Amino acid sequence: MRGLPRRIVAQFAVDRRVLALAFARMADGIGNSFLIIVIPLYVASGIVRGATFGLEEAMVIGIILSLFGFLNSSFQPLTGRLSDRFGKRKPFILIGLGGLAATNLAYVFAESYLSLIVIRGLQGVSVAFIIPASIALVNELATTEDRGGNMGVYNTFRLIGFGAGPVAAGAVVNLGPYTLPSDVAIVGIPADVSISGFDAAFYVAAVAAMIGYALVTVLITDPDATKANAGADLSIPIRDRSGKHLLDPIFTLGVASLFMAAAIALFATIQPQVNARLEQGSTWFGLQFAAFILAQVLLQTPIGRACDYYGRRPFIVGGMALLVPTTLVQGFIFGSEVMFLARLGQGIAGAMVFAPSLALAGDLAGEGESGSKLSVLTMAFGFGIAIGPLSSGALVGYGFYAPFVFGAALAALGTVLVYTQVDETLETTRSIPGRSDE
Repeated sequence: MRGLPRRIVAQFAVDRRVLALAFARMADGIGNSFLIIVIPLYVASGIVRGATFGLEEAMVIGIILSLFGFLNSSFQPLTGRLSDRFGKRKPFILIGLGGLAATNLAYVFAESYLSLIVIRGLQGVSVAFIIPASIALVNELATTEDRGGNMGVYNTFRLIGFGAGPVAAGAVVNLGPYTLPSDVAIVGIPADVSISGFDAAFYVAAVAAMIGYALVTVLITDPDATKANAGADLSIPIRDRSGKHLLDPIFTLGVASLFMAAAIALFATIQPQVNARLEQGSTWFGLQFAAFILAQVLLQTPIGRACDYYGRRPFIVGGMALLVPTTLVQGFIFGSEVMFLARLGQGIAGAMVFAPSLALAGDLAGEGESGSKLSVLTMAFGFGIAIGPLSSGALVGYGFYAPFVFGAALAALGTVLVYTQVDETLETTRSIPGRSDE
C-alpha cells in the first residue's frame, strides 16, 4: 500500500513541457466548456435579440454550438500542415489561445444572434490552431517508449478541464449578479457596478484562456527537431503506399476515431427521449452523460502507459470491439443505473482507443510531420462529435433503439477496419516490472 501513491505519481512523470501544456489545455478547456452551458442559457434569457433568419430559437442555438465543431475540425488539417511547414508549434498554440481569450471576452458585448454566430465561429477557428500544434508538440517531446503515456497525461488533464467547466458554469451564472469592490477594475466594467452571472461566466472563460496563454508562453519551447525537419512530405494518403494493406493506417485510425466519436455523441441530443424512457430526471441524465468523461479521466493515463508496454494495436482493437455492445445496449435499456454503466463502458472503450491511436499515429509520423498526420485523428474525432447528435436526432423518430443500432454498426465497422488495416508499431513489447521494484 505504501507504494501506491508513488505509483500514481509516477503515472504522471513526463517531460515538464508536456505537463505544462496539459495544464494549459486544462485551463482553456474549463473556459471553453463553460460556453456549452452558458450560451443556451444566454440565448434563452431574452438578452439576445435581432434577426433569426426565419429559424426557431432552438435551431439557432444548435447552429451556434455546432458551428464551433465544424469549423474547428475543418481548419485543423490546414493549421496542422502550416505548423509543420513553418516548423513551429508554440506560436500556433499562442495564436489559438489569444483568439480564444479575445472571443470569450467578446461575448460580453454580443447582444444579437448574428454576433453570437460570428464569435462562436471565430472560436472554432482559434481552437483549430491549438489542437494540432499541441498534439504534435506532445508527440515530438515523447519517444516510442513513452509516447502512449505522454498522450494519456495530456488527454487526462484536458478532459478534467472540459468536464469541470460545465459544472462550474451553472454555479457562476446562478449566483450572479456580482458587485465589484471599489478597488477592483475589469476591462470595460467600472468599479461598484454589478456584473451579471452571464458576463461573469464570459470573464471566467477569458481568464482561463489567458492562464493557458501565460503557461505556454513561459514554460513551452519548440524542440529543435521540429524546426530542422520543417517542409517534409505533408500529404495524407488514403491508400497504403507500402502495398501491404488497402488503406493507409493513419487514415484508417481517423475513420475509426470518427465512428467512435459519433457513437459516443449519439446520447447528447436525445435527453427528453432518454428521460421519458427511463422515467428519470435531468440529474440522472447528467450523471450518465458525465460517466463517459469520468472513465476517460481515470483511464487515459494508465492505458496510455500500458500501451507503451503491451503495444498500441491490442488496445485500439479491444476498445473498438467494446464500443459495439456498450453502444447497442443503450437502445434497449429501461433502468437509469444500467444506462450509467453502459455510458461508463463507452468511456472505457474510448480511453482504450484515443491515446493508443494518437501514439500509434505518432509512431508512424516522420519528423516534421506530426501536425499534419495527427490532425487527421483530431479532425475526425471532432467531426464525429458533430455528426453523432445530428444522427441521433434524425434516427430517434424511427424508434428509441435506432440511433444506438446505427452507432453500434459504425463501431463494428471501425473494429474490422483497425483489425485488418493497422499493424503494431512497437518492435518489441515489454512486461510490467515484477515485484523487485516494489
